[in-house]
Amino acid sequence: MDELLKWRGEFPILDRTTYMISNSLGAMPRGVYEEMRAYADSWAERGVRAWEEGWWEMAVGVGDKIAPLIGAGAGEISLHQNVTLTQAVISSCFDFRGPRNKIVMVELEFPSIQYFYHEQRRHGARVELVPTPDQIRIDMEKLLAAIDETTLLVPISQVLFRSSAIVDTRAIIERAHRVGAHVILDAFQATGTIPLDVRSLGADFAVGGVLKWLCGGPGVAYLYVREDLRPKLRPSLTGWIAHRRPFAFEAGAIDPREDSFRYLNGTPHIPALHACRPGLDILNKVGIGAIREKSIRMTTRLIEGAKSRGWRVNTPENPAERAGTVSIECPHAFEVCRELLAREILVDYRPKAGVRVSPHFYNREEECDFTLAQIEEILNTGAWEKHAVAVTHA
Repeated sequence: MDELLKWRGEFPILDRTTYMISNSLGAMPRGVYEEMRAYADSWAERGVRAWEEGWWEMAVGVGDKIAPLIGAGAGEISLHQNVTLTQAVISSCFDFRGPRNKIVMVELEFPSIQYFYHEQRRHGARVELVPTPDQIRIDMEKLLAAIDETTLLVPISQVLFRSSAIVDTRAIIERAHRVGAHVILDAFQATGTIPLDVRSLGADFAVGGVLKWLCGGPGVAYLYVREDLRPKLRPSLTGWIAHRRPFAFEAGAIDPREDSFRYLNGTPHIPALHACRPGLDILNKVGIGAIREKSIRMTTRLIEGAKSRGWRVNTPENPAERAGTVSIECPHAFEVCRELLAREILVDYRPKAGVRVSPHFYNREEECDFTLAQIEEILNTGAWEKHAVAVTHA
């Protein structure tokens, strides 16, 4: 018996869809309705007093629900609107005009992060983009060789978004620290799918969001800064919430706090902070160990089923090397994805990956078989062709 299915009733969309897209947007817990009502009631009934009755602390306080999922401690996380902005806050702590100004990234890094750091070239940064031998894994030898004494920052994903391959970030962090560089660990596709301990890894920074596997919805990203770095670094992307005495409304330069509030800036996104709490509560109760165990079973089932049908799988076969997604490059993958969506089988498509199928702890294992059977039926009957015509006429 699958004990994790007792949580299935907490996610209303599972009653009417085959929800296999938690890598993109986790299913909404029904508790979000109550949280959003609590937010609205607080605003309606307490007005401006709501700030001093809980709102003010939420941009760090809610982070304490994320901390156990990544191995951080209480008060060590600040919350922002998205991961690109967390990268911008980190980047603003550094000066790219000196001899140590190189940013090392891999070609398989999420595009938004690549776009952001390439634009830092206007501030003096040099960007080295390490090519990949395929679309599944990074070239570790080339990446480690690129991290030298002129490297300042190494933004790297713990789990690659296209292939769901787990990256050996410990080796990257050790290499970076030997030459004096800092590593920004992007845990977006890792948190909620695999065990993670940012302190044990020695990560300088860790970022991610609640949007996907944490079932928290859009608008909340987290930023962890290593304890010894936290009071030393000084973001230039800052604002009044980072000031020691924000309500003194003092003119002039900021007097920054030394805790995680130091990395905040303007008014926090209160509705989104309310919305993310039910999902985080559930994840903490379920436990990452149980989620990981079930995830391995389901992804193995998907890989074996896809390969038996002759489809290419762009995800590592070794369970120790993959997280929660299986990328299936079947024929006509884009069109097949559109037809799956039309049939209420929620997946997504990414170029150089294929159809990404991402079961979570609340899925039934038979849903993996059903999804594969539907792909096969779509290909055999030619149902994908209607979407090819639609694309041609677009």
